[in-house]
Amino acid sequence: MKNTKLPLVYSCSGCSSAAQTANMIAIRMDREKVAEMSCIAGVGGDVKPLVRTAKSGRDIIAIDGCPLSCCKSTLARHDVQPKYHFNLLDSDVPKIQGEDPDPKLFLDAYKQILELTIVK
Repeated sequence: MKNTKLPLVYSCSGCSSAAQTANMIAIRMDREKVAEMSCIAGVGGDVKPLVRTAKSGRDIIAIDGCPLSCCKSTLARHDVQPKYHFNLLDSDVPKIQGEDPDPKLFLDAYKQILELTIVK
C-alpha cells in the first residue's frame, strides 16, 4: 500500500558504481519506509500513471550518480523540480564503470542523504 505522506525518491540506475549506489540508496529508503521509490525510467518514457505520480505535488528526492544529472533532467522534462537533489560525486562516490558499489561509500552517502532530507 502506498503512503502518500512519504516523499517520492527517484534515482539514477545506470551501469557505473555511482549509478548503482544511487539506486541502492533509493531502494533502501523505500524498504525502510522513509520515502517511496518510483520509476524514473517510466517518467522518462512518458508512462502516464508514473508521470502523474511525479506531478502529484509530493516532495521529491532525486539521487544522481554523476554530474550528468539524468534523474533531475528526466523530471524537468515534465516540469517537476525535486525538493532535494543529490549528485553522489559530491559525497565522494566515484563513477567507475564495470565495478560494484563500495558498501562503505554507499552507507556514508545514505546517512548523509537521510540527515539532509528526513531527519530534521
